Amino acid sequence: MATAVFRNDERPVSQVPKPVVLLLVLALVTQLAWHHRAPGPQANGEALPSAPAAEWLNLVSLGDPVALSKFLNLWLQVFDNQPGISIPFRELDYGKVRGWLQASLDLDPRGHHPLLAATRLYGEIPDPERQRYMLEFTYEKFLEAPNERWQWMAHAALVARHRLDDLPLALKYAEALAANATGSQVPHWATQMAIFVLEDMGETEAAEVLIGGLLESGQITDTHELRFLTERLDALKGTGAPTGK
Repeated sequence: MATAVFRNDERPVSQVPKPVVLLLVLALVTQLAWHHRAPGPQANGEALPSAPAAEWLNLVSLGDPVALSKFLNLWLQVFDNQPGISIPFRELDYGKVRGWLQASLDLDPRGHHPLLAATRLYGEIPDPERQRYMLEFTYEKFLEAPNERWQWMAHAALVARHRLDDLPLALKYAEALAANATGSQVPHWATQMAIFVLEDMGETEAAEVLIGGLLESGQITDTHELRFLTERLDALKGTGAPTGK
């Protein structure tokens, strides 16, 4: 029986011609120098792709849309930190950001992260136009489920009041809270935000009417809150010392 003979055709490095070794070393040095001098990758906010269609996302969720929604939230949040680059939130295409937040909400309507991101991440950058865009998105989504999303509307009102210094916008959001978030799980301080905004606007008479209506409605049953509102009303009428906010 013939015996198989295995040959080793590899030669030691010492047998490689010196010109070839020199050429390989020169190529390696050239490549390293090029990578060192080449400009680093540039952050590009427009590189954020558009969110896929809802039908496609439902298909690929494989029956677990909540899990896919969480994945989308995480992916979007870390998009600004890509290998070697960092994209400031204000440079992102906010139309596409909204599309991803909407896609996440479509997959998991009970999820809070999309509106948290809209108000706390993308809504607090030093760019009034983009802030308003995110706050309006939050407002629209709040109206779809006010008793479940009231906290993000309350935060939007605070951003409008303290970050944008836009009291009419803050009043719009505060009044939306009072009119729509009527569930027992919604705290009274959230539905009473309009009182403080009206005071800041100098609309003391409107604030008096609002407090008086609350007191007469019988909705307020907590003794501490009743005392607070009564003292507030007295302060507005000039018959008592102002109560701190």
